[in-house]
This record gives sequence, C-alpha cells and structure tokens, in this order.
Amino acid sequence: MSPTDPDTAESRHPVLTSLGAQVRALRARRGLTRKALAAAAGVSERHLANLENGSGNASVLVLNDVAIALQCPMAELLGDMTTAGPEWLMLRSLLANRDETSLRTARHAVAVALGEAADPTALRARSGRIALVGLRGAGKSTLGKRLAQLLDCQFVELNQHIEQLAGCNVAEIQALYGMTAYRRYEHRALLAAIDANPRMVMATPGGLVSELASFELMLKHCSTVWLQAQPRDHMARVVAQGDTRPMAASREAMADLQRILDGRRPFYAKADFTLNTSAVSEDEALAQLADWARQMQAA
Repeated sequence: MSPTDPDTAESRHPVLTSLGAQVRALRARRGLTRKALAAAAGVSERHLANLENGSGNASVLVLNDVAIALQCPMAELLGDMTTAGPEWLMLRSLLANRDETSLRTARHAVAVALGEAADPTALRARSGRIALVGLRGAGKSTLGKRLAQLLDCQFVELNQHIEQLAGCNVAEIQALYGMTAYRRYEHRALLAAIDANPRMVMATPGGLVSELASFELMLKHCSTVWLQAQPRDHMARVVAQGDTRPMAASREAMADLQRILDGRRPFYAKADFTLNTSAVSEDEALAQLADWARQMQAA
C-alpha cells in the first residue's frame, strides 16, 4: 500500500478507529464470529470488516442494526463512558426504567457513599444564596433585584459577570468563540459569584441548567427558585425589554420557545420552590418569594 492509501491505519479517522475497536470488543464479549454478527445485523461480512478495521464510515441505520445484534445501546458503540466497564454497565442496568423519585433517591445515596453529600454547614450556607432559574422573561432580574433589597443582600446578574470575564457581551461571546466557550465563562462566573457571596439573590441565564457541571454546582451551593410563566408572557416581556427579534417570525419563535421550555422543564423542576409569575402580580410574586426565602433562612 502507498502512504496515501485510504485504508492505511495512519489515514483512518480516530473516531472510526475507536468505533471499530469497540465493535470488535463487544463482538468478542458476546462470543460472536464476524460472520455471525454480520448475519444478525443484516450487513455483509465485508461491510462489517471495514467497520471493525476503521475504514468503513457506516450509516446511522447500519450502526443501529449492529447495536441491536450486539444487544447494546448505540451509545455503547460510540464509546459512552457509562458503558466502559462491568460496574458502569451494572449501574446502568440497575437504574434503567426507574422513575425520577427513585433516581433522585439513588443519586443522593451515591453522594453520601462517595462523601459528596452536603454537610449541615453547607446546607445552611446554601439557604443564604438564592438562585432564580427559568426562561428569559420569567421575571428573574426584576424580582431578583427587589428580593435582594428586601433581604438586604447582594443582587447578582450572572450575565453581567460573564460579560466582565469575557470582555464582551453574551451575543459576541457566542458569535466569536462559540457556545462551548460561553459555557466555560458561565461556569467560571457562577463559581466566582458563589465564592464571593455567602448571601445573595442571583438571576441566572435561562440555559445554565443545560450545562450539567454548572447546574450541579448551583444546586449544591444555592437554594433555587423556578420562575415560571406562560409562553406568551415570556415573549411579551422580552419584547417589552426592547428586543423585537422574536417577533420577526412570531409563530416559529413561539414554537421554538415552547420546545426550549419543554426540554428544560425537568431541570427547572428540580428547584426548591416554583412560582408562576403569570398567575400573580409582581408585588404578589415578590411577597411569596420573600416569605419562602425567610422560611428557608430561618430553618
């Protein structure tokens, strides 16, 4: 073979090489010959051989057929770390098809077993920091400022801290450096806010819950409130803030907003307290927030 031959090991993409090695390992674990696996997956033995040696770029449908034949999730073929060894696999099997309550109980038990559970001192510190979560237009900034004044503590608008770290605004961070860089700035800003403020009310970006490390950091160190609102109220409040872009294609924008809300709902729902700001006036919402916060801090 010549050095530029596409079948040489040096020219193979590392993702394909890793995928091929994983298929070989799983086939060996199942005790299947290549011929038997090819027959079970409904692909040619030549196609499977190319896949296993890293020179075949299989379609998603072929990978799905191979995964079914190997009796494993497709994620295992792609190197999901939770499939990396027997203990991970047994944990996955144990937790599969459990409801949210059971999974939460298991997560807390694991945290205790690994020494990661918050001690009573940390829990008391958590009650002094209140993080408001929810989509843009829920009232996080408006209610957060007023709540901080009532509680006589610092108000933190996390987006402002992110922009200070990056030296440009949020839109520029995402446009210039991408979402991954933005999430790094967001995590650093959150960590700095927690370290600097034993007592605060913090308005968080709506997408913070999408980054698991930041979400867990917030839950560990802050009491959390999910400010809910009807989608039409989210949209109207954003426009009232001076951003008319959502109305450029209002039907599509409303559908996108609903999809985002549906995707984040299970994470927002882990907050300690939920308040629907569409159902009450601003003053009533503030009174409910203040009552809850004082109860938390007195506990």
